Amino acid sequence: MTKKLRINGHSHLLPYPEEIPQFMKDKGIFWVDKDRKFMLQKDWSRPVTDSSFFLHEKLEWMERNKVDHAVVLNLSQLYGNGLRLEEMKQALKFQNDFNARVQKEHPDKFTTGFVVHPGFVRGALWEIERCVEVLGMDLLCLPTHYMDTIGTWRCIFDEENEPIFELASKYNLAVEVHPYDGEKFIKLENTSWRFHLIWMLAQCADAYHFMTLNGYAQKFPGMRVCFAHGGQLAQINLGRRIQGFDGRPDLFEGKVHPRKSVGHPNIFFDTLVHDTNSLKMVIENQGAKQVVMGLDDPYPLGEMESIDQSSYPGKILDLALDRKIINATEYDQIWDDNVVQWLYGNDDKRKEAFRKRIMGG
Repeated sequence: MTKKLRINGHSHLLPYPEEIPQFMKDKGIFWVDKDRKFMLQKDWSRPVTDSSFFLHEKLEWMERNKVDHAVVLNLSQLYGNGLRLEEMKQALKFQNDFNARVQKEHPDKFTTGFVVHPGFVRGALWEIERCVEVLGMDLLCLPTHYMDTIGTWRCIFDEENEPIFELASKYNLAVEVHPYDGEKFIKLENTSWRFHLIWMLAQCADAYHFMTLNGYAQKFPGMRVCFAHGGQLAQINLGRRIQGFDGRPDLFEGKVHPRKSVGHPNIFFDTLVHDTNSLKMVIENQGAKQVVMGLDDPYPLGEMESIDQSSYPGKILDLALDRKIINATEYDQIWDDNVVQWLYGNDDKRKEAFRKRIMGG
């Protein structure tokens, strides 16, 4: 019997301060202070709350917590919204090259994502091609929302972005959809962490809304999309969306019924929902096969070792097993098979190659 792996499908990694080009600090785009205490942008800073934000400390953290492999997403701060074109291109190229190097140097431990800016579709297509063909990357990271070239905020699943999804489908890519930047277009005071605790989840629900209405799971069958944070508000909002679609069909001409995408084999959600009732809803709505393990480490909203939160990496899934929300087979699948299915779909050769690089075979 093949050993069941523990694969974390939602992880993050910061470059060490000395790895970040000087222009990133000079332009106020993004940097980390030399003492590794804060990540910074112009007029913004956030504490580095755990040493495992950085590579060698991350490897030690994974060893300690028996995590065999991690899927590293891009940094949300590097979506490039609001930057001038040349600065945006340089910042995203730095992020993608950094992630590619991490994957190349530690193929047994990391699968890393790359990011593009949908506001510049042609450039995004070139960068997808470069990251796949030259850097050997398999995971496209996209924001739920982005700023277009005239300063209007749009949902990622806008029809203007169909060329991106077409190319992702052609390349058989996994796609991660992650929220950020809500405070830039939701006109509320940024207080009590409301954008991380409430609006990020609403952003995921909004993106899921338009992905399903546009029927993109059916239209682009080669790509497999995972929504961060369990697409949490999308789950409880499902009935309202169905009722709205049925009750006001005049508002949805040419759109696809929300039911068509529920439990679709190419739409995934991670486990990072913080309580078993929410996880139960994800599983009952979408099916256990569409759920992947996501720790969102090392952020404090991730599953980290914490006495105050009585938390540890993998706690939510352990509780779900104890409370019979899932069985032992589903538990193993969420940690292993489902993540691999999201990454590589039905391509058995790539799945086998992936497992070999983890196991050192």
